[in-house]
Amino acid sequence: MSTILVKHRDDLTSKTGMWFFLFTELLLFGGLFIVYSVYRYRNATAFHLAAQELSVFIGTINTIILLISSTTIAMSITAIRKQNKKFAILLLGLTIILGLAFLVNKYFEWGEHFKEHIYPGSSILALRGHGDVLFYGLYFFMTGLHALHIIIGLIFILVIAVSILRNKINSDNYVLLENSGLYWHLVDLIWIFLFPLFYLIT
Repeated sequence: MSTILVKHRDDLTSKTGMWFFLFTELLLFGGLFIVYSVYRYRNATAFHLAAQELSVFIGTINTIILLISSTTIAMSITAIRKQNKKFAILLLGLTIILGLAFLVNKYFEWGEHFKEHIYPGSSILALRGHGDVLFYGLYFFMTGLHALHIIIGLIFILVIAVSILRNKINSDNYVLLENSGLYWHLVDLIWIFLFPLFYLIT
């Protein structure tokens, strides 16, 4: 009985810690969203024109990719609960592939901007005016920070998949898998806000 109570307490502590971490992440991005809104209000025309230069198609594809990946990682939790280890690992593998696809799309999207010398610190961008400098500065910083979270999430998920393979995570002990799912859902949620702010509200 005492063993069960200790396990329950540890799981609760782990989940509480993850929720607290997610809350701090929301505060971070929430602050950035406020900064973006203030600068957009003060530079409405420049932000409007600059946003039209972004690829809505790539942004839409990346949104779909992350939504599907959130589904696959959620399904992996259900699979492990039903003691289907192989299917859980397969779903986590799909989540990792989708996350990598997101990063590849972002790499090519950023690459186009760099080819056109539209990036923070570029003399060509500076000539376009203060509003454009602010827009692309926020764009690269916020989407770059989000991409960093994607990379961290992929490493986290890979570690979880290996742990399932080694039977360290199973149907009786899957709180770390749940935490990885919560983190990945946060990454998805942040992009749900980033996508319309930069790509759609023109």
